[in-house]
Amino acid sequence: MARAAKQAKPLTDVVKLTRAQAKVEHMRLALEVEAHDRRYYQEDAPSVSDAEYDALRQRFNAIEQRFPELVSTESPSQKIGAAPSGRFRKVRHAVPMLSLDNAFVEQDVRDFADRIVRFLKLPDEQIDFSAEPKIDGLSMSLRYEGGELVTAATRGDGAEGEDVTANIRTLDDVPQKLKGRNIPEVCEVRGEVYMTKQAFLALNRKQVEASEAPFANPRNSAAGSLRQKDPAITASRPLGFFAYAWGEMSAMPEETQSGMIHWFERCGFKTNPLTKLCHSVEQLIAFHRKIEESRAGLDYDIDGVVYKVDRIDWQERLGFVSRTPRWAIAHKFPAERAMTVLRDIEIQVGRTGTLAPVGKLEPVGVGGVIVQNVTLHNEDYIKGVGGDGEPIREGRDIRIGDTVVIQRAGDVIPQVVDVVIDKRPKSAREFHFPKKCPCPLHTDVVREETAMGEEGSRARCTGEFACPFQKIEHLKLFVSRRAFDIDGLGEKQLQFFFDEGWVKEPADIFTLQKRNSRLKLEEIEGYGDTSVRNLFAAIDSRRRIALERFIYALGMRHVGETTALALARGYGSWDAFHEACLKVARKDEEAIAEMDALDQIGDTVIQSIAAYFGESHNRGIVDRLVKEIDAIVDAEKPKSNSKVAGKTVVFTGTLEKMTRDEAKATAERLGAKAAGSVSKKTDYVVAGPGAGSKLAEARKHGVTVLTEDEWLALIEE
Repeated sequence: MARAAKQAKPLTDVVKLTRAQAKVEHMRLALEVEAHDRRYYQEDAPSVSDAEYDALRQRFNAIEQRFPELVSTESPSQKIGAAPSGRFRKVRHAVPMLSLDNAFVEQDVRDFADRIVRFLKLPDEQIDFSAEPKIDGLSMSLRYEGGELVTAATRGDGAEGEDVTANIRTLDDVPQKLKGRNIPEVCEVRGEVYMTKQAFLALNRKQVEASEAPFANPRNSAAGSLRQKDPAITASRPLGFFAYAWGEMSAMPEETQSGMIHWFERCGFKTNPLTKLCHSVEQLIAFHRKIEESRAGLDYDIDGVVYKVDRIDWQERLGFVSRTPRWAIAHKFPAERAMTVLRDIEIQVGRTGTLAPVGKLEPVGVGGVIVQNVTLHNEDYIKGVGGDGEPIREGRDIRIGDTVVIQRAGDVIPQVVDVVIDKRPKSAREFHFPKKCPCPLHTDVVREETAMGEEGSRARCTGEFACPFQKIEHLKLFVSRRAFDIDGLGEKQLQFFFDEGWVKEPADIFTLQKRNSRLKLEEIEGYGDTSVRNLFAAIDSRRRIALERFIYALGMRHVGETTALALARGYGSWDAFHEACLKVARKDEEAIAEMDALDQIGDTVIQSIAAYFGESHNRGIVDRLVKEIDAIVDAEKPKSNSKVAGKTVVFTGTLEKMTRDEAKATAERLGAKAAGSVSKKTDYVVAGPGAGSKLAEARKHGVTVLTEDEWLALIEE
């Protein structure tokens, strides 16, 4: 039974809210809605009635409609449902659902085919490949026993997925009973659940008509629709299914991949009509080019083409490496572009005071994502000037009202790559970069100097930590995963505490519990006794921290993770580092020379440290923070006698036995340098599945390439 909601105060009509009032209430409602979602979807313990919850969502949506600048990718309005954990029964896949290795350029495809030829030792025999569009949807495994559908499970982590059988039964493309003859007793059909572009647009029109936020893209809509707790909701959503693979089979009805595709059709499944049998690498590449050219005209999203060895007995001989099959590869498409109109340019202020112009676009779909914002880098980029002072885009500037070409590659923030001058309207307005910071202090904006003493392209607010924009960004860095990593204190919660005046600097986080008798966090909607207790426990668990994390968390300009680690290892302890910083700030030549002698530390970093500790305001922030910390753990000295000491190593592709961060940290502990790019000076490249351009660079320079297992064997000897 739902626990009674707390008595709410009379609410101001949304149309009468000021922007400041709306921002505070938006933050409060976001926290409250997310808490209710967690209780409903994950804990199965709702604390309010459906009507009360609906009222909260309606008010939240109304605020976002009136103040669209409050909408972010983390907003509850941009999410479908909640995390699925606990909502569905877990299903163990009888045969793991593996991922595919990726090819990004044509040479990768040729290398893929060459590896197969060498492995099979069939240089004179033709190898046929089945080629099909790579659907951007939700992977699904359908298990049939005696021809009847018994279980439908998502991919999950590949070994274990979620049971969505009741929901999948509502799809017209999924037969409840397999047709035809030659049906194995046990048969697992695998494929992709998707939503067509037309269905997606129609669904979004209904969302808007119902005063609900539209979905981001067809894939997310399909995934969210399938994960609904009520199958009736899934049934109301226009979902499709393409069959293209199999899992456990008690008997194989065909001997080839292409034969299995036709068998799926005879059983009652829809298969992709563009699937083609290719007899050479050249045919594969020609198929990829053809599909890429016709991509925009397809009514469903694709992000590449999948090639599979056609003979199943050869697939079995080829087997797998790590978690990817040797007999298949996904040939991805390059960055996708689109044209749209630039409606406005806004300025955002970052943690170090850098003013970043952001273009506000007429929403457009690019690579399966609806893009509304685009980075414009800096003042010079808008003017059509590159970092070297030379013209870019042939000198074409970017104006408000212009039709622009935008590009998005993977998860990279979209950027403007060109301006369509022929479409420039007479009303297009030049953008004048601000001379004053948009913060309430309106402090001066200056252009940074380069190492040569010349004016750079980046503009900065001179307000430092007095600027509220920089304050909140500094706090976000402070609690981030690679700094203090405080669980339960995300951007929304932090922004709310900052707006309320409860957390203005890092030390305030550690005094929240002391002040809670006055703040009464547990009485705030969206919180409760348990969540507040968990938050305080998470904060207390971070009163002991490694020196390099502490240095990074201070937020000094030009002191990133790598530099913080170099400083920590150079000085060893907080006391030694702190004393050196104070001396550098006083221009002590001996202290400056000592810091300059450290590996990876130069004039820019030293000047930044001197400026930071030269300000009494900053020294006060640090002193108050140190008083709240139980221990700043001395840095671990890297080994100098390991086999990789002094070597430069680059990690690329997907690592199976450790995260990329763990791999880099291990290498550095052993005295190696973990670099981000490959050069002639690189000693090792550790390549996992999906390795692309870095692997190609390693081969170009003759760098030693190791698998993850070979790397682990090397460092364990």
